[in-house]
Amino acid sequence: MRNSRKAEPLKTRSFAVIGLGTFGSTVASELARFGNPVLGIDIEGRNVTRLAETLTEAIIADGKDEAALREAGVGNYDVAVVAIGEDLEANVLCTMNVKLLGVETIWVKALNRTHHRILTKLGADRVILPEQEVGQHIAQMLHNPLVRDYVSLGNGYHVVDLNVPAKLDGKVVGSAAILEKYNLRALGAMRENQYLSCDSDELTLREGDKLLLLGKRSDLRHFGDDLRDGK
Repeated sequence: MRNSRKAEPLKTRSFAVIGLGTFGSTVASELARFGNPVLGIDIEGRNVTRLAETLTEAIIADGKDEAALREAGVGNYDVAVVAIGEDLEANVLCTMNVKLLGVETIWVKALNRTHHRILTKLGADRVILPEQEVGQHIAQMLHNPLVRDYVSLGNGYHVVDLNVPAKLDGKVVGSAAILEKYNLRALGAMRENQYLSCDSDELTLREGDKLLLLGKRSDLRHFGDDLRDGK
């Protein structure tokens, strides 16, 4: 019997992004594009004006001023993103302020490792080092040109999005020669706009497919190196 109940709409979370430079404005704009209520705050009027039509609300205020953040209603938001750039003092004080205002989840942009430790001690839920994280991401893809993207799962495990080369065209995912040698697991594949399951291990690959692989970083590297070297 078919269940006729309609799917419930996805619950949105509200975000306050403080600091609307390049990093902050990108985060705020994308969150708004996804349909979330977003409050943008910056001490510079030109940054606020630039996003006034994009965000739910954009306000000129100083993140170091707890009263100003309280008046802006930051404490009513589910998540605060402190994206203040080079001003270490302003970044730390703003993080303390949003914590005092009772924001449930706080993400903060850090300037360096020392700053990272300070923000962690202050209770930030996630501390971001954008340049380092992006640099690692780019290095991983440069190291293996077949890798389109990857996600680190911790404990040495990664999921990579791999372009299937001509060498694997016509190969069956479940064949030992492809993945078991490298202790890798296929999670699925995309062929143009179609998702292909790897649950049965009987998927026949085609050149140009996008294959999702799970494994340890070293094993994924060896697999990519062997493909690149034609082994």
